[in-house]
Order: sequence, then structure tokens, then C-alpha cells
Amino acid sequence: MPFIPHTPTDIDEMLQSIGVPDLETLFEEIPDSLRCPTLDLPPALGEMAVGRMMRERAETDANGLCFIGAGAYEHHIPAAVWEIAARGEFLTAYTPYQAEASQGTLRLLYEFQTMMAGLTAMDAGNASLYDGASGLGEAVLMAARASGNAGGKILMPASVHPHYRAVVQTMTADQDLEVVEIPFDPLEGRILPKALNRFHGQKIAVLVIPQPNFFGILEEVDTLTDWAKAEGATVVASVNPLSLGLLKPPGHWGRQGADIACGDGQPLGIPLSSGGPYFGFLCCKQALLRQMPGRIVGRTQDAQGRTGFILTLQAREQHIRRAKATSNICTNQGLMTVAASIHLSLLGPEGLAKTAALCHARTRTLVEKLTEIPGVTRLFTGPYFHETALRLPKPAAPILARLARLGIQGGYALGDDHPFHDKGVLVCATETKTEADLQFYADTLAWVLNAKEG
Repeated sequence: MPFIPHTPTDIDEMLQSIGVPDLETLFEEIPDSLRCPTLDLPPALGEMAVGRMMRERAETDANGLCFIGAGAYEHHIPAAVWEIAARGEFLTAYTPYQAEASQGTLRLLYEFQTMMAGLTAMDAGNASLYDGASGLGEAVLMAARASGNAGGKILMPASVHPHYRAVVQTMTADQDLEVVEIPFDPLEGRILPKALNRFHGQKIAVLVIPQPNFFGILEEVDTLTDWAKAEGATVVASVNPLSLGLLKPPGHWGRQGADIACGDGQPLGIPLSSGGPYFGFLCCKQALLRQMPGRIVGRTQDAQGRTGFILTLQAREQHIRRAKATSNICTNQGLMTVAASIHLSLLGPEGLAKTAALCHARTRTLVEKLTEIPGVTRLFTGPYFHETALRLPKPAAPILARLARLGIQGGYALGDDHPFHDKGVLVCATETKTEADLQFYADTLAWVLNAKEG
């Protein structure tokens, strides 16, 4: 089947039928700024050439020891996860519309929703979004709709992942919402609750709280949540799901809990692979259920009383009037959530807690070893989970490049997003790293820092 089913003859007949001379006239009401520019695409390739190109690109994926986190993490994935997820019954990247033909996938998504709601201590979850950044964008829009503070501010800490903040800015730009950035404390690397006092009494619609934040630091979630609730704001928690094996879930933050929890599910069985695909999760309290975007899988009974699973509560423009739709986001990451469901089932609560504890322990050991190197110190003093920022005695980017040539992906250069921290590097150690790996990194970094340039 051709990707574009309409032939030039078909198009001419349709234009003639509606009385429009050409396609340019048909689309003239769309401003030039919103039209897709001409794409600079290479010539079409045959199957063999495409296969070779993809192999060559895959080989450029970084090899060696990975100590980069910054939103994408290297974790052990049991072999059974993708052995099961890749079965033909589950191998779909899209939404299983036909319930009568998709009971297995729908059951898995139902279990996924249930597990994520339990992990975040929320009442319900949807069947996933594109990634953590779009999940936060949808959560902010959802919270703004639900908030009684019409026209209120969206308080966005600068300690939220910079890519997530950029996506939220894009998604809210035409929504008549004001996103206000809250600076983080340069000593602790997190939001100080007293920094919110200047907003007291103003119309606050939403407060976003990252946990851990982009620098790996733990925020004072209880105090921040209680402040937001006292101001009548909706609380959106942006969390790493693996960390919830150890940390208090968003539904239990403060005296009332957060209202919405979202994040990226990549740590739950999704491998690092040229930057994706990932998937976002979104959970909420019962009161906000009908504001949730995307799809929810529900359990029901047929006329004979047999249990079945269906898509329900789809407040999208496909199913209701566009003006009433919560969002036009159009897919769940089906295969990714299938893998995550299997991964969570294999680990269980105990396995998740052990993995999280191992990550924390490995990172503490790494930080101890690295800060023994003269000139290497922690950039922030706040408590951390499984990654944290260090200050090197030299600019970070060239040091990381030299480490990469020696087989070590040594971290994320913070100068890319925070120019005043050009010597800052975000390092992460997961359960995949051994004591020998950590020592090798420390020894190599010490050698690189002492070596002459070149």
C-alpha cells in the first residue's frame, strides 16, 4: 500500500468537486510560519543499503562504561522481559482498538496502569504517553484545566530537567498560561521552600515538583506540597519511577499528597538505544480522572458475566467534540509499556527496592572515589538518589571527550544547559556497575586531569 493513497487524479477530482483550483489555494488560510518547510531528504535507498546504514548508525552508539544519567539510565533488564514482549501477541507500538482481538495487550496495559498507580500512590493511571517530557506537559495542562485559579501561574522549578521545561513551554505557549521559573539554591541544588514566599497570596494554578530533580538532588517534597495546597494550587510530581522503590510516593507527600504524578518509564525495562523510544506515565487522584489525556484501559464483564478489558474514558477529539477534548495526544507507547509491565512483574516491590538501593549505594561509592581526586568536589550539598553533580578543576566538556576515547562515558556536561557551570558534570552509577568499574573510572579521571592536553 502506498503511504499516500490519493493519486494526482484523485486530488484533481476532489479539488474540482469543491471548486478549488489547486492545493495551494486550499491551504492558503494556513500561515506560512505554520507550514512544514521543504525537507532536505537524501535520495531513496534500497533495503540492503538501508540495512547497512542502520548498522553503521547503531555502531556509533557509545560503548564502554556508562556513567551518564540526566534522564536516561542504564539498568539491568532480565532477558525474559523482551523475550516475552517481542512475541507476536504483544508486538505492537500502537493502541489496541479492537478489544475482541486484543485482550492480552489490554490486560497487560490494565496491569501496567494498576502497578503505576500503586507505585505513585495515586488512584488511576493512563496507558502511557510519548515520554516523560510530554507527560509533564500534559500533566501541567491537565492541572491547569482542573485548577480553580483560572489564569493562575504555573510555577516551574529550574531544577526540572531542561528538556522537560522546554517541552512544557512549547505545549503551553498558545494556552494563555504563564509559566514562572523558580530558581534553585546554588548551594544545595534544590528549591528552598522560602523561595516560594514571594508568590504567597497570588493566583497559583500549578506547582511542579521534581523528585529527584535534574541534578539528582532530593527536593523537600512534603513542605513544598503543603505550601502549594495552602495556596489552592494543584501539585504535579515529576518523578523517576525507580526511585519510588525507596522514596515516599507522590500520593503521600505532605498532608494531602500530590494530585498528579508523571515521569519517564525508561528505567523500567527499556534499553538505551540511540535515544529512544521511551514512554511517559501519568497517574492522578480520582477527582482528576476525567481530565486525564490519552486512554485508560478498564475491566468490565460481558453479557455472560465473563471478565474483559476495554479502552474507556477517551476524552479525545476522535471520540467527543474537539472543544471538549482534554488533549489531542494520540498514542500510547504500547510495546514499551508491555515491556515495563513484564519488568515490574518480574522485579516485584522487593526487587524494585533492592535495585533502587543498589543504585544509591553505587553512586555514593562513586562520589567518594571521585571526590578524593584533588580539585574534584560536589557541586551541591543536597541529598541525592543515584546521580549528582560534581565540579571538576577544568572545563567538563573536553575532559568527558577524553574519557570517551578511553572507553568511559563519564557523565553529562552541565555547561550545555547551565553555562555558569562549565566545570560541572552530572554523574550516575546504577546497579550495573561493579566496584572495579567505579575504581577504573576514578583512576582514569585522575590520570586525565593530570595529563597534558592533547
